[in-house]
Amino acid sequence: LSPDCSFTCHYRCRALVWLDCSGPPGAGDEDDGNEQVLEKDTNVDEPSEWEKTELDQAQVEQRIKEYNSQINSNLFMSLNKDGSYAGFIKVQLKLVRPVAVPATNRVPSLQAGRPHPQGVKRRTSFYLPKGTVKHLHILSHTRASEVIDALLRKFTVIDNPRKFALFERSEKDEQVYLRKLGDDEQPLRLRLLAGPSEKVLSFILKENETGEVNWDAFTLPELHNFLLILQREEEEHVRRLRHRYACCRQKMQEAL
Repeated sequence: LSPDCSFTCHYRCRALVWLDCSGPPGAGDEDDGNEQVLEKDTNVDEPSEWEKTELDQAQVEQRIKEYNSQINSNLFMSLNKDGSYAGFIKVQLKLVRPVAVPATNRVPSLQAGRPHPQGVKRRTSFYLPKGTVKHLHILSHTRASEVIDALLRKFTVIDNPRKFALFERSEKDEQVYLRKLGDDEQPLRLRLLAGPSEKVLSFILKENETGEVNWDAFTLPELHNFLLILQREEEEHVRRLRHRYACCRQKMQEAL
């Protein structure tokens, strides 16, 4: 039981879990203090100017040529024979919570001379390093939900993909905007329409902060742990209320 956030786990599993309730090292130091003030979350249903743009085949080919002429790396876009196109997107991971990854440890045999070769699958949690960036090679029809799945596979994260969301970040009129992409939106198409500038458009993977908690995305042990935490929070709240009323009652009796 953690004294800071009431996190619970098995005693023998304690060494496998790193859960600093105060956040990852340096969590209080954001990349840019001014950005925190300027960032604004727009409505997920509000389409961006790039999402409204429709291109025919000739326009797509012209855009790809313009895009490739503006980049100073080998991360080019290429047009396929079937009319689709392929290219790279860069995604920055800004996760404030730890992620779960699998860990397999061999269990020593309980009986001498009878080795137990099977491994016991466990999971351990850790914070991804601050400023982690990943380039992905995707197709024009690759959806945002598929990009999230690919990122989790790259880092062998076993958390439910619905716990995460892909955001587009843009700067306009000295204001920073963040918009959560819908599952079916196509990041490479947005990249092509916006051009290669990261200030005009960049992609960020963050926790999926929604108005309602999607409890189906959690496992049974996690749900039981949440119930235990809520119960202890309720008990503590009731204890404080009773203490406050007892103090008021005592002062009134003294006054009488």
